[in-house]
Amino acid sequence: MRLIKIPAHIFTVVILGLIFTVPLNARELPNFADLAEENAPSVVNISTKQKSLSQNLQRFNIPELEDFPEGSPLGELMKKFFGNHGFPMPEEGPEKRSLGSGFIISADGYILTNNHVVDEADQILVRMNDRREFVAEVVGKDERSDIALIKIDAEDLPVVEIGDSKRLRVGEWVLAIGSPFGFDHSVTAGIVSAKGRNLPSENYVPFIQTDVAINPGNSGGPLFNLDGKVVGINSQIYSRSGGFMGLSFAIPIEMAIDVAEQLKTRGRVTRGWLGVLIQDVTNDLADSFGMEHPRGALIARVLPDSPSEEAGLQVGDVILEFNGAKIATSSELPPLVGSSNVDKPALLRVLRNGKIKEINVNIGELPAEDEMALAGNQAPKVSENRLGLMVSSVSPQVQKQLRLPSQRGVVVDSVTGQAAREAGIQQGDIIIMINQQEIEGVEHFNRLVKELAADKTVPLLVHRNTGPIFLALRVPEE
Repeated sequence: MRLIKIPAHIFTVVILGLIFTVPLNARELPNFADLAEENAPSVVNISTKQKSLSQNLQRFNIPELEDFPEGSPLGELMKKFFGNHGFPMPEEGPEKRSLGSGFIISADGYILTNNHVVDEADQILVRMNDRREFVAEVVGKDERSDIALIKIDAEDLPVVEIGDSKRLRVGEWVLAIGSPFGFDHSVTAGIVSAKGRNLPSENYVPFIQTDVAINPGNSGGPLFNLDGKVVGINSQIYSRSGGFMGLSFAIPIEMAIDVAEQLKTRGRVTRGWLGVLIQDVTNDLADSFGMEHPRGALIARVLPDSPSEEAGLQVGDVILEFNGAKIATSSELPPLVGSSNVDKPALLRVLRNGKIKEINVNIGELPAEDEMALAGNQAPKVSENRLGLMVSSVSPQVQKQLRLPSQRGVVVDSVTGQAAREAGIQQGDIIIMINQQEIEGVEHFNRLVKELAADKTVPLLVHRNTGPIFLALRVPEE
């Protein structure tokens, strides 16, 4: 075998070349320059003009300092720190504020943005990439989805290309163009961090989570995929400081376009409605329902006169599928229902008492306002049971608030048992069901508790100020 000697300096160069070229050739980073250049003309800056300070003070019934009594200590203090109006704002004239971004979806001047960008604005100004400015009119706004459609009087405008957010994959590159802090047409990039995120204040929007740097002023701007197509509208950030912290949320473009079309054609947005209050299925609840693993949306309440009540859905049902779409967590159900056509049937697969049932529901229209908040009430103490719960009967006032049939359930006056505390039962809770049996009163509740098998996990439905919720209770020994 013949050995070939390679000079040390050549060997070093070859090795270094392999180190620096192989990884780059294997996975090249994307070049966003062409994408940004091609789409920048379709992205706009949106600012507003509000009425003069005096008019705004009158609108909110805030007194000017002249309204305070002569020599008033409060009036002098406000004038010392904030000037004649008591606020560090211009004394007269309209105030111009750069609020956010938007993008052109049609050549005749229709622009998509966020509702919170243009909400309560007296005048909306749109500035193009070529520095032209237009006054925009609001076509329609939808607070639930945070979408607004505005229009400017212009023709032959550059438009974005609409993409498909459903085809996005976690880890895929995306790019945003907007006006953070008023810096027009700033470009930032990142990846898709997650899909279908449900935020506490937005039940009907399955947000796209990204790590794209989004800051105040980016709101309403487009989120592009690498093909240069809009897949979302940048809407919210999670921040403790007010600035970017690595968590940004965009509204899927399909939802935004659907809302825009409804605002354009009908002036308002309709959403599907089942009329149920739901929660996640925990491991303990899954065990109590005989499920192999947690999944689905657990019905904690069926609202009266709702499509669900008419279809026969029951408290304790676990919705596993909606029109063929599997429900892994409860947050996946509202967007599916909300995007459904009103007055059209939907097929649900539910788990009830350990058996799978198929139920057809005629989808209703989501009411303009959500159901009222529920409140608890105390009644005279009656008895304590093996769970360490002091309970009493439900008063007529509470029965009316909860719309309970015939004052069903019991009120928890105190919690002393360890099992009850570990389950999360609180003073003031109203226990409606235990082990999937509706409670008719105190005596009935105590009898049901006495019959429970020891060391078994059972579901417990309670009502509290935040609404109905299922708890998993491990029954203690006698």
